[in-house]
Amino acid sequence: MKKEVEVEKLVTGKADVTPRSRRKSNPSVQPEWARSVVRLRTGLALNQVAFGNVFHCSAMAVSRWERGVSEPPSHSYIAMGNLAGDPLCWYFWSRAGLSKEDLLRVMPHLQARLRKMQLPRLEVVAAGSGTKKPKSKAKLQLVAIPLLKSVAVAHGEKGESEATDLLEDAPIESMIAAPKDWCPNPSTTSCVRVRGSSMSPLIHDGYILAVDSAQTEINELSGKIVIAWHRDRGLTVSRLNRFDHTVVLQSENANYESITLSGKQKWKIVAKVLWWIGKAP
Repeated sequence: MKKEVEVEKLVTGKADVTPRSRRKSNPSVQPEWARSVVRLRTGLALNQVAFGNVFHCSAMAVSRWERGVSEPPSHSYIAMGNLAGDPLCWYFWSRAGLSKEDLLRVMPHLQARLRKMQLPRLEVVAAGSGTKKPKSKAKLQLVAIPLLKSVAVAHGEKGESEATDLLEDAPIESMIAAPKDWCPNPSTTSCVRVRGSSMSPLIHDGYILAVDSAQTEINELSGKIVIAWHRDRGLTVSRLNRFDHTVVLQSENANYESITLSGKQKWKIVAKVLWWIGKAP
């Protein structure tokens, strides 16, 4: 019955959501969101350590969530919704501040869930054969990725240096649905907009980037598109290249100056760019 009430609140737009990180609860009374975290963890048959590993946090943090001492941040709630499935996903997404209208606008397949319809079946077509070979019981698997209000600027543009939260708990603008196999780490994947043209013709001004903040090891990112952060210059999108012992951030347009990474520059690689989307001109 409680699950039905939670879903009904979300469907009618009456869910009570406020910013995550600053809200505390009385630990003597376990709130509904704490009970929901426990329900998800036990349903997945995970202990607190394993559950914390899924969301890149400690077992102590999970314990505090479940006792109602502190509430999970928005990005963790979104990842919980991706794991939970119906109907609990709606509750977790609402706790992240996402309305039903936002979700249905960008994820129309969720309307089918509301009507208790099956997700679309996939058909695999052999190229050149002229015949369709349906894959048995294959289902379309999508994940909800938050589109953040943060902006990654191209070289030559002024960034948002005041964005201290970076990608971890930045305000959420909307949601984007993407195939699960496009996102190797759904819980650390988010989307940001691009401003500037130095990455053209590969990435244009206004494009949306999907980025993975779990992939930050420089040794594994040579030749890849990355998001870098500087305290005074904010988020920047660049191609990372290594030349012997020198690491540089380069634009696709040779007219823009490269950035050499060093201790003095205080640049930090915060994510790998997985893919991007944009409207046709």
